[in-house]
Amino acid sequence: MLARAQREERIRENINLVHALAARFKGRGIEYDDLFQAGCVGLIKSVDGFDESRGFAFSTYAVPVILGEIKGLFRAGGAIKLSRSMKEKGILALKQREMFMSENGREPSVGELAAILNMSIEETAEVLACNLPVMSLTAEDGEELDIGVVSHREKIEESLALRQAIATLPPEEQELIRLRYFKEYTQSKAAQQLGISQVQVSRKEKKILQKLRALL
Repeated sequence: MLARAQREERIRENINLVHALAARFKGRGIEYDDLFQAGCVGLIKSVDGFDESRGFAFSTYAVPVILGEIKGLFRAGGAIKLSRSMKEKGILALKQREMFMSENGREPSVGELAAILNMSIEETAEVLACNLPVMSLTAEDGEELDIGVVSHREKIEESLALRQAIATLPPEEQELIRLRYFKEYTQSKAAQQLGISQVQVSRKEKKILQKLRALL
């Protein structure tokens, strides 16, 4: 179980992942804010359920959970259904947020808002995800992360899709791609590293790229 500060940090670090996944469903009949909020709920569940000891990257675990929450909106017929207590907490959180901004001239962090509301970080994050309009979350050290339209969102989504596609390849093919495109080895240097000929590297690389294009 992560400490509160670590949990909040992981949520903040992966907000862009929620944006990237929610963007896939834009224009399908549900408002983007609802898609994003559902994704935030999935992100919180992912942070709670992730087990680092299993050796997987957090994004590998989180993506299907976040997508599950977003797709659940379509099965439910649209907007996120909130309990009365959640709505009431959301109204209170919004009022306290506005008061904080008026007094301090900036957005409160999740931790600061949690202290004001006398809630846990976990509960506050859920209230923020489900009730409040798009806002900024300011980190404890003053670094601001805007939860609005993310710049380069398309690049983030493409990068995520590429990583997922590469992860489906056999280990030897993943290694060839890592050497050629992440370490930027020449075909000759990659061949030396892999113990095969440069011609074999060229042929294998061509087939792997064709496979990745098909997956993408």
